[in-house]
Amino acid sequence: MFCLPFRIPRSEIRIPHSALRTPMNPRLPLRCWAEIDLAALERNLRLIRASIPPRMRYVAVVKADAYGHGLQQAAARLMHAGADLFAVANLAEAAALREIGPGWPLLLLSPLLPEEDQYLVEYDLIATVSTGDEARRFGAVGRAAGRPVSVHLKIDTGMGRAGVWHEEAEKLCAEILASPHIRLAGVFTHFASPDEDPAFTAEQRRRFLKALACCPKLDLSQLFIHADNSAGLDTLETAGPFNAVRIGLLQFGIVPRRDALPALAHIRTEPVFSFKTRVGIVKKLPLGTGISYGRTHTLRRDSTIAVLTAGYGDGIPRAVSNRASVLVHGIRCPILGRVTMDQTIIDITDIPTMTKVASGDECVIVGRQNGAEITLTEFSRNADTIPWETLCSVTKRVPRLYRTALGV
Repeated sequence: MFCLPFRIPRSEIRIPHSALRTPMNPRLPLRCWAEIDLAALERNLRLIRASIPPRMRYVAVVKADAYGHGLQQAAARLMHAGADLFAVANLAEAAALREIGPGWPLLLLSPLLPEEDQYLVEYDLIATVSTGDEARRFGAVGRAAGRPVSVHLKIDTGMGRAGVWHEEAEKLCAEILASPHIRLAGVFTHFASPDEDPAFTAEQRRRFLKALACCPKLDLSQLFIHADNSAGLDTLETAGPFNAVRIGLLQFGIVPRRDALPALAHIRTEPVFSFKTRVGIVKKLPLGTGISYGRTHTLRRDSTIAVLTAGYGDGIPRAVSNRASVLVHGIRCPILGRVTMDQTIIDITDIPTMTKVASGDECVIVGRQNGAEITLTEFSRNADTIPWETLCSVTKRVPRLYRTALGV
C-alpha cells in the first residue's frame, strides 16, 4: 500500500521566530526588497496538482532557500497546500526545514559527507544512494540506530552527475534490498535537457525503465518512482511506474522556456517573486557625459538620470549593465553604464514631465507596476543566465516581505 505522509495540523507547523526577521532593522525604511506572494504559491501548487494525474505524488523541491524565496516560509505554505514530500540539497537545509514540524518526508538530493551520515536518523531524513559505499555507510547508521535508514536509489541515465550508471543499477539495487538496515523508499533519475532535447529525454526515460525492469524484486507500488521536473512535465508519461513529479521552478510561477513547452502552456501559474528598489536621487546630465565605472555608456543627449539604491551587492548582476530595463511609474527605463555594488543608474528622460520622478519612488526590477511587467525570465535573459541563478543571487541583505491572502 502506498503510504501518504503524515499531515501536520496548521497549529503544529512552526516557523521559528528568527525566520520572520529581516536582515535589516525593521524600523528603518526599505531601500531594496523582494516580495514573496505565498497565496500565489499555494494556488500554483493546487493548479499543478490539478493538471497531473491524481495518482501522481507532488515532490516540492525547495533547495537553495526555496530558490531564494525563503525555505521555512515557502515550505510551510506548501505543507498547507498538500505537498507529499520535500526535496532539499543538503543536511543544513533539511535541518532548517525539520524545525517547522515533525513527520514530513524530507529527501536529500545531494551526496552526504561521511560525517553527516549520523544525522539521517536524528532528523529522520531520506538519503539518496548512488554508490555501494553509500549503501554500506547508511546501513551502518541504521544498524547502530536500531532502525533502517530510508533511501531513494538514484539512477544516472545520462546526466553524468550523481546516481549509479543505469547499466550497473541492478547490482546496487540488490545490495540495498539485501540490507536489513536500509529501507528503499523510492527510485529516480534526473533528466539533463528536458526543455531543450526531447529526443535525449526520451532516451533517458527508456534507460530508466530498462534499469527498473532489471530489478525484478522491486515492488514499484510501494515506492516513489520519479523522473520528471517542471520542464519534464512536457513529456510526462502517465502510464507505467511513474507516480511522482519533482516540482521546483514551476510552483514559483516560472515556466522554463514556455515557447518550447507547449504542453505546459495551459498551466497558468502566477509569479510568486518580485524584486524592487527605490530612487535615491534624480539629476540632469549633459550630452557626452560618461556613466559609471569604466564609462561604458556615454550620453547621446541631455538626459535625466536616476540613481537607484541597489546594485550587485543586492542581486542586480553586472551582466545587465547597459542591457536591462526597470520600471518607474510603469515606464521602462534602461540601465545605463555598469551596475555598481550598491547603486544602479537608469535613464528616466523619456518619462513624461507631468509624471515627476522623485527620491523615494518605487522601482521594479522584476515584477509588475501600473500594468507593465518585467518577468524574471526576461531579466535573466538580459543577464545571460537562467531564472534559477537569478533567484539564488538575490543576496541576504535584501529583506523578503511575505504576502498572504490577508496582506504582508
